[in-house]
Amino acid sequence: MQYMLLFTETEADFAKRNHPEEAGPYWGGWSAYIGALREAGVIVNGDGLQGPHTATTVRVRDGKRSVEDGPFADTKEQLGGYLVIEVPDLDTALDWAARAPSASCGSVEVRPVLPPMAPAAP
Repeated sequence: MQYMLLFTETEADFAKRNHPEEAGPYWGGWSAYIGALREAGVIVNGDGLQGPHTATTVRVRDGKRSVEDGPFADTKEQLGGYLVIEVPDLDTALDWAARAPSASCGSVEVRPVLPPMAPAAP
């Protein structure tokens, strides 16, 4: 079963990515975590994300497109990245989520990935 892990961090923790003294320990924690996932052979896909200031939000209402710079929601946590893992069950996915560096300062949302849709009948 595949699960997506969505990693959110506080704004302060997200800022550690580029802080001269804190970037090393920050990225070291993530490298160790991702290394453990790789060693276990459970990673399907994943990426870190650039900061929320780089986001563009699109909405279509009444057939009209609206585009805004930045994230839609004003939140205290930043979406920092995601991984899709393949594990036997939800409990195993939750165990991996709890080991993520962001679990101790932000959160990790765990969602099952939808299975591929069957092709439409001709």
